[in-house]
Amino acid sequence: MTALIIDGKQLAQKLRAEWKLRADRLNAAGIAPGLAVLMVGDDPASKIYVRNKIRACREIGIRSEEHALAADSTLAGVLALIDRLNADAGIHGILVQLPLPAQLASAAVIERISPDKDVDGLHVRNLGSLLSGRPCFVPCTPAGIMEMLKTTGLELRGLDAVVVGRSNIVGKPVALLLLQAGATVTLCHSQTKDLAHHTRRADVLVAAVGKANAIGGEMVKPGAVVIDVGINRSAEGKLVGDVDYAAARERAAWITPVPGGVGPMTIAMLLANAILSAERHARGQGILFNA
Repeated sequence: MTALIIDGKQLAQKLRAEWKLRADRLNAAGIAPGLAVLMVGDDPASKIYVRNKIRACREIGIRSEEHALAADSTLAGVLALIDRLNADAGIHGILVQLPLPAQLASAAVIERISPDKDVDGLHVRNLGSLLSGRPCFVPCTPAGIMEMLKTTGLELRGLDAVVVGRSNIVGKPVALLLLQAGATVTLCHSQTKDLAHHTRRADVLVAAVGKANAIGGEMVKPGAVVIDVGINRSAEGKLVGDVDYAAARERAAWITPVPGGVGPMTIAMLLANAILSAERHARGQGILFNA
């Protein structure tokens, strides 16, 4: 068996075309979707991510603002900027690029963002709403993962899903989304005993641990769907995932590549959340937009 590729880049392009139509409608109605991106410091990887997000916004008609702050910025200064953006009616989404410098408490910064503009879906109110099944914004990577799973045509109800990694950004939210879809979910982490025991029974395996090739091919159930969230550098400098791709592809039925898998979908779902926020604003102005 050789797994079919779940092409995140191709799917993201399709979704972005759909969201561009909705952005065009908003712009034509005088509502220019606006996204503010905050980056503190000069982390090279963060710069690349921010540049990609801003370019993607421009391509579909979202107005973006980049706020680049010095690495030694104070918490008070960052919070003051967020307060100004919260009050700006022309900004419909606020994104803080993580990680932040050590002197800035990420939780305090994220929780200062208005939940109605939290397009990353990481505010405690949005995460709590996700837990209750009534999300305002779903975190971007988990939302992208669920869109990718739809392309397989599998009915998730009743399947065994194993998520490796328990972060608030990916692991926990995607576990909740899989539960809502009817899967039986096991959430594994660094303290899990005999990880392979769990992964070998997974009909759906989501790897989000941030360690190159942490999931070997022998840890994959034949016929499984493998979603690899990891982006790591190998000793040779090559981008690789958390899953041993070559070995896993010989056992799985579907698999995501790295790069070109989950990454493009994360940006696509950020654009989706920004447009959804602008549409909510439009409805508040008496301009009705139906999905």
